[in-house]
Amino acid sequence: MNRGGRSYVSSPPAFSNDVKRLLVCTSNTVSIFSTSTGLQISSLEGHTAPVTTVIVVPASTPATKILSYCWTASLDGTIKYWDFSTPELLKTIDVKFPIFSMVIPSSLRQPAQSDVKPSKLFAYLSVEDTRETTNSHKKEPRPNTMNGRICKCNLTESRLAGGVTLAEMKEPQVITISSSGKYFGIRKQHKLLIWKVPDVEAERVVMRKITLHHTKKLTVLAFHPTQRIVAAGDVTGRILIWRGFGDRTFATNDNKMNLNLMNNEEERPGVRDNDDADLCTTWHWHPSEVSVLIFSSDGAYLYSGGKEGVLVVWQLDTGKKKFLPRIGSPLLYFTESPDPSLSSISCADNQVHLLKMPSMEIIRSISGIKLPCPLPEEYKGICRDIAFNHDGGLVALRAENYCIQFYSLLDDRGISEVQVCERNHQPGDDVTVVVTLVALSQDGSLMGTVDVKLAEEGIGSLVCLKFWVSGTQNKEFTLSTIVYEPHRDAGISAVAFHPNRRAAVSSSYGGDFKVWICNDELQQKDLQSSGWSCHAVGSYKKKAMTAAAFSADGSVLAVAAETVITLWDPDRNVLVAVIGETLMPIMNMSFVGSSEYLVATSWGSKPQLSVWNMSKLSISWSYLLHVEAVACAVDTSSFAALALLPESSNCKEANGTTFQGRDGVILLFNAVDPVPVASWSARKAKGGALAFLKANPSFTYENISDGKAPQTLLAYVNGDHEYVLFDPYGKEVHELSKFHQGDRLTHEEKGQFGYASIYGELPEFKLKRNQDLWAPSAPSEKPWETIFSGSSHNLPPLTKLCSAFLESLLEKRTAALE
Repeated sequence: MNRGGRSYVSSPPAFSNDVKRLLVCTSNTVSIFSTSTGLQISSLEGHTAPVTTVIVVPASTPATKILSYCWTASLDGTIKYWDFSTPELLKTIDVKFPIFSMVIPSSLRQPAQSDVKPSKLFAYLSVEDTRETTNSHKKEPRPNTMNGRICKCNLTESRLAGGVTLAEMKEPQVITISSSGKYFGIRKQHKLLIWKVPDVEAERVVMRKITLHHTKKLTVLAFHPTQRIVAAGDVTGRILIWRGFGDRTFATNDNKMNLNLMNNEEERPGVRDNDDADLCTTWHWHPSEVSVLIFSSDGAYLYSGGKEGVLVVWQLDTGKKKFLPRIGSPLLYFTESPDPSLSSISCADNQVHLLKMPSMEIIRSISGIKLPCPLPEEYKGICRDIAFNHDGGLVALRAENYCIQFYSLLDDRGISEVQVCERNHQPGDDVTVVVTLVALSQDGSLMGTVDVKLAEEGIGSLVCLKFWVSGTQNKEFTLSTIVYEPHRDAGISAVAFHPNRRAAVSSSYGGDFKVWICNDELQQKDLQSSGWSCHAVGSYKKKAMTAAAFSADGSVLAVAAETVITLWDPDRNVLVAVIGETLMPIMNMSFVGSSEYLVATSWGSKPQLSVWNMSKLSISWSYLLHVEAVACAVDTSSFAALALLPESSNCKEANGTTFQGRDGVILLFNAVDPVPVASWSARKAKGGALAFLKANPSFTYENISDGKAPQTLLAYVNGDHEYVLFDPYGKEVHELSKFHQGDRLTHEEKGQFGYASIYGELPEFKLKRNQDLWAPSAPSEKPWETIFSGSSHNLPPLTKLCSAFLESLLEKRTAALE
């Protein structure tokens, strides 16, 4: 079982002493990447909650740069000490409280050597005191509770310093420390709290603190490496620089300042109230809040960044600035390395860029999976922005900058990006174009995308269908054909590729579908010069075409016309049959491998998962479930469905056990049997996706537990784009919270079969599940219940049916004949 898709930008990364490795916090682990290749080489595993801080123990001499030790802190309430060259866990300290931030001043002031160790090592922690989050009597949150704490931890003796609390706040805040280790501080609304670290640390030594005030909420702060200068950014985009902070409070006997001069308000411009600082200046370039602020290692420059995705370099003495523009995503962290020529910048699109300094050239990027990006309200729930390359183990995802990212699920790394729309994207701009659909061919050589230019004041909307082909050498996708308004002004609901030919179908809400064919499909010429043209057009009673799919051999094209399924000969464009009808419009449809079954899902007030028998042109079985995604195996009759749990049953299962925050369930079916083969609970199922992938040798070698190598893996990508790969038929599935046979579906989740699955339940009778697996409903003494015992296509004589059913049946048969 492999997990991936974690965020690389939840916390600042850290460079190793030799600058050959970059340590990145990735959920419960720390991933170690090579700075020369950008590939992951190892990881530190041991925390049970997200890691919030990683601190590399600095080297004191060039000879000790080979030492590879680091501290990590996590929300699981533990601090761990590692040798990350092995990697090996050396020490664990349990402080009992979730740790949001940690600094270790002593490691910066007195770097550890191989033969000399400090007598005692202290860390300062920003923790959440969970003991006071609720009222012990009423079980309700206490108003105005100060949950955040700045505490002191004795790392040498593995315990918190008793009774030492430096500050309290409503929520835990990030601690920022100077590069010299002499000062550290936090933000507290409109104030900065700054402490001076004692020259000789002890458990209960008195620490001096100053407070600097501002009129706006502060978002980030940074310390100058050598001088008493602190900078802070606020929510309006301003940068404030206090010079000579703490000259009165932190002054030593050897460096006394003229207090009379300091008390003269006229000679302290910009300093508010009685703040302990000489001067406060303000710079303003950023249009929104400042999220990145750090001084260069020599103190001559100040780096700043924000939501606009531009890194600004300020010259500290003159205020002049230069820029690194078009990064393409909001900036989160800027990290310097021990080598002044290398730095990193973390962006909100889950990328970490390595920069060559001082030119600020991006020399390499570590790309995580793209995080979900927001959609306009009218497109939520109808966009199909995730597609899979089953043979290559890749997933194609819609990104915020009008790109499609190709991500390897087997290797957990970004492969490439395809720019769908050539537009200058600026983070924070209003959304003007939406990529609503992405589809891949079975072999991954063809891609179709749909992008919609949003209308402005009701005019100017434009729908574009684009076909892309990948080269035989570099596998990079290039644009082949653009079709503007392929279905007049109607939106496109689905795009599906032919399994054996370079052909595709697009369906639209305007009431038609079109079959597209590559112009050189028969000649097999150079793919990059190929073009696409319309081969055929079809419609059915002017109904909206909501889904489309080809059969495994490509001989049958199924197109959903709202609640019915139309079957076509794609070569002759002839309507072969019409089957249905479902309770609500069909939103997704797929043939189950090479079998004779087709699975369809409907959304709405009466959601439904239905399986249809193509040889008998009738429904086989169904469930009343809201299915978010369906994946079908290529060579077998198995398929998996991701179902959302009803709100009434997402708290407890039928046997009383809890789902522990899980809001979905993955059901594995054999198409011939309505009883699931296996089922697993899932988190963040809304917006999730499923796919069967071909297992590669590397995955098989690392995950064989019973001696049998899996041929197929099931991939589950949740709504946050985190994913898990596992063998659905192996023993490891028990780690995914597999259900027991008796609790698969509660009573509210059970669907009906036969007549009731299509037209609703008969009044005054209750249908029951049959104990026999082949019978959709159980026999009973009541004749109306025994009439519908057996497969739904085996209807009883018409003389035995009620008038309402007879009228519906005649209408249905008439529609099929047309």
